[in-house]
Parts: sequence; structure tokens; C-alpha cells
Amino acid sequence: MSRLAMCAAALAAVLVSGCATPAATRPDAPRGDAAPARSGADAAALEALYWERQQAARSGYTEADVAFMTGMIGHHAQALVMSRLAPTHGASPAVQRLAARIINAQNDEIESMQRWLRVRGLPVPVPHVEGLTLTVTMEPPPGADRGAMGHEGMDHAGMDHGGMDHGGMDHGGMDHTAMPGMLTQAQLQELDRARGDAFDRLFLRYMIQHHGGAVTMADALFATDGAAQDGDAFKLASDINVDQQTEIARMELMLQAITP
Repeated sequence: MSRLAMCAAALAAVLVSGCATPAATRPDAPRGDAAPARSGADAAALEALYWERQQAARSGYTEADVAFMTGMIGHHAQALVMSRLAPTHGASPAVQRLAARIINAQNDEIESMQRWLRVRGLPVPVPHVEGLTLTVTMEPPPGADRGAMGHEGMDHAGMDHGGMDHGGMDHGGMDHTAMPGMLTQAQLQELDRARGDAFDRLFLRYMIQHHGGAVTMADALFATDGAAQDGDAFKLASDINVDQQTEIARMELMLQAITP
């Protein structure tokens, strides 16, 4: 059975169980009679209702939700830049384990945020990491004119997400380094030069700063009128908020243990 048929069947079952009167209790039906089969028109109506509700769910978002998803993808991608240095820079086993967890979690959340944008027919940021360089290209929505997007090959060093103001979603002049918690190129280079214990201390300090910025962005979203009402957006922002705060507490303890 196709996914569409399964969804329509599930919705039909809910509607029948919640609204229909059992055949055995209807005055015009003999005891033991089964409910009459639904016509093709009924099935078509149920399918139309299903897709109508799906569309309504997908359209229940705000500009702030879109700005959060779009910006947080780039924000998370910088955490990947930082974490990928751990195995090659003499990080301790504990810091390497932390970095590996961060890579797994941030990749999963990036994919979830990309899916949220894609399902709603919105442009999707696709980060690319090469060493310390983070660039983003924009995957246009289906049917969009790629030449008119003006988002190709964007470099986060020259993009502005400060204050999460996307000004009509024109991403052509955004600077991800202006988002809360983002490291400057000079800070990334400082981290890249460090080795061993010095790397551990700097990595923890900078990742605490970075995670703190993500918490600030999530708090700003929740403080925006009408934002995060979409169920998926609320869950993503809530998970990011809680996970980053939990990791900040863990990293603060790790930093205390290795700081002279």
C-alpha cells in the first residue's frame, strides 16, 4: 500500500470511529449488519480532507520560524568546523568523545531543520565545510528559478543574521558571524593553532560561547509573538535549547577540571 493510501486509510479510520454510528445500533439496520462500504466519492473526499489538513499544518509558521531554521543551520555548521579539529589536534579522549557527540547531534538537527524548510517549499541552506572555511549554498524550492535566487556560493564570513532579522528572507547579504556565539575567523585560527591541553581548554571555552549563542537564538524565537506555534518548529527549538544548556553545564565542569 502506498504512503498516500495508508494516510488516507488512517484518516478514514479515525473519522469512522469518532463520528459514525455503529450499524448494530442504528434503528434502520438489523442486528449484526456491517456498515455499508464507502463509495469512491467518499474516499476522494477523505483524501482531499487529509491533504487540506496537511497543508494547513505546513502553513502555520512565521517569518521568525523560518529565520531561526535558516540561521541555526549555519550556526550548527560552525560547531562542526570546531569539532572536526579534535582528533587531529591532540585533544584528550574526553574532549574527542564530546566533539563526536556534537558532530552527531548537530548533523541530525541540521537535517531536521532542512527537512522542515523543504517540506514547506522554502529555500534550504546547505552548508559545506572545508577546513576552517564554512560556505553555504541555497537549495531553491521545487520549480524555483535558480538564476533568480541569488544565493549560490554564499560565504558565511560575509553574511548577516544579527538579531535574526531576515528582512523579507533576502539571504544575499547575511553574515553568520554576527549571530550570537559565533566565532570569528581569528578565533577559529587560534583554535586551529592550539594542541593538547591548550586545545582542550580553548575548545571548551569557545564551544560554551557557541552553545550559549544557540540558546540565545532559541530564547529569542520563543519571545517572538506568534513564533514556534508550529509543532515541529517548537520541538526543534526546544530540543536545541535544552540540549545546548545541558552540554554547556557538562563543558563547564570539564573546563574546571583541566584549568590550572
